[in-house]
Amino acid sequence: MSGHFEALPGGGAAVPLDEVEVSILRSLAVQLLELIGPGDQPAQGEDPLAALFRDGPSEPPADPALARLFPNAYADDDEELRAASAEFRRYTENDLRARKREDAVAVVRSLDALGAAGEGGAVLKLSADDSRHWLGALNDLRLTIGTRLEVSDEDENDALYRLPDSDPRKPMVMAYLWLGALQETLVETLLP
Repeated sequence: MSGHFEALPGGGAAVPLDEVEVSILRSLAVQLLELIGPGDQPAQGEDPLAALFRDGPSEPPADPALARLFPNAYADDDEELRAASAEFRRYTENDLRARKREDAVAVVRSLDALGAAGEGGAVLKLSADDSRHWLGALNDLRLTIGTRLEVSDEDENDALYRLPDSDPRKPMVMAYLWLGALQETLVETLLP
């Protein structure tokens, strides 16, 4: 897993991926979609405009990974701040979920469009818009995996590099570090 993104002339980015990398990325994006959950579809005959303004949840998710993807807007140090966070969440979480879902779907679709990577792999080419979707999805995947690994600061990141191969977290750590490298090189392609 050594591919990194490079800028394309006129915008966008490209990354060489082998069959295993495509499979891992696709699997992670699908798992992220499952974690985020399905979108709210308007009820049969419901006004689509009214559906846009439907209130979202006011309580933070119980799952730590979802709580990391959909954090409180304010520290809940007191009752007033908890109420403000609940109000903010109620009006923003549905849109945030939709955007995160859209980002993950863009990853799956672009990998599916790539087709079966042969023994030599294939080069995934992204438009500037697709690059932004990928950046969002890579960020969400790293946040989710980092939460599952209980990564909290840079010191723990260093400890992740030194895990023995026998540690059951090793595959998840390798994915976390690889996604970080992909994310970093993709950000570089988007800088002027």
